[in-house]
Amino acid sequence: MSFIELAQKRYSVRQYQAKKVEQDKIEAILAAGRLAPTAVNKQPQKILVVNTEEGLEKLKKAANIHGAPLAFIVCADHSISWKRRYDGMDSGVIDVTIVTTYMMLAATEHGLGSIWVCHFNPELLKSEFKLPEEIEPVNILGVGYAAGPAKSPNRYAQDRKPLSETVFYEKF
Repeated sequence: MSFIELAQKRYSVRQYQAKKVEQDKIEAILAAGRLAPTAVNKQPQKILVVNTEEGLEKLKKAANIHGAPLAFIVCADHSISWKRRYDGMDSGVIDVTIVTTYMMLAATEHGLGSIWVCHFNPELLKSEFKLPEEIEPVNILGVGYAAGPAKSPNRYAQDRKPLSETVFYEKF
């Protein structure tokens, strides 16, 4: 499958089967995240794998993962993330977002559905999972086997703005 086909196949799943995700698929998703580029190769990602009943109950207090049986809480370790010297911009959030994207696409490649969640209570999440101060939860990726029909890969013709609305070229 080409990259474009993979990207078109991926959609936000909001209903999952109760079936657990196999450990080899979890490891394949994590391995894909490990390959993601990060600023100055600092690799500031810290990924918490949540797939036990107790962990999922804790997670539900801070976020809605729509019943996914597996979640990755993708965090930035600000003690090691690269900082731009001109203005101090911290690349950690960008880095772990790229990591999350790689993981999301790997889940799709392995026949799994996913939901990217940024609407969560970060302080409650940090408290429930006892995350240290320098570790910031940035993204939650819910993963599992989708229940119900998949969205059409052809939906992007209507769902996305045309390139003419999002791209511009330099002018001399």
